[in-house]
Amino acid sequence: RFAGNSGAIAKNSNAAAAAQEQPNVEIILTRVLKPHPNTANPMSSDSIVLADKARPRGKYPHAKRAGDFIFVSGTSARRADNSVAGAAADEMGTTTLDIVVQTRAVIENIAAILARFDARLTDVVEVTSFLVNMNDFAGYNQAYGEFFDYDGPARTTVAVHQLPHPHLLIEIKAVAYQPRSPGASRHEQG
Repeated sequence: RFAGNSGAIAKNSNAAAAAQEQPNVEIILTRVLKPHPNTANPMSSDSIVLADKARPRGKYPHAKRAGDFIFVSGTSARRADNSVAGAAADEMGTTTLDIVVQTRAVIENIAAILARFDARLTDVVEVTSFLVNMNDFAGYNQAYGEFFDYDGPARTTVAVHQLPHPHLLIEIKAVAYQPRSPGASRHEQG
């Protein structure tokens, strides 16, 4: 896929394989993409899988930087230990799910992921939210409003049939814009 970059792909594959064997390893993968026709500089692309967050349920990163944009994969209220914030069971096994708690946890997870790129929630320009039940919209909107206002990101909210775990009520993906300093390396910029 990336002509002339097979060594970098092999190194990235080895890093990903090593992380599978060691679950507390944080992975940062870097690729240099072909330059855009209107510029002489190639755009770098960093992907990150965080050791202190719930492991993705597939082979994808928590986030990927492409130039000045950071794309955060769909994020849920799942914790690193695979428990779910806002999900509790009583002594009879009755499960209670709380959309407000889950929405807060999702946005806090997104903030933590962005922090690895030295970005903040104020850098988010677009979010797409996936709700299992639109009857949860008011609670979701309430919690969302604790983090964002009318000057916040553009937002789309859609109903979905289900998410990858039965206790998840919401998932959010986000795009942040955070320009890199001219000449800064990946390590200087996150």
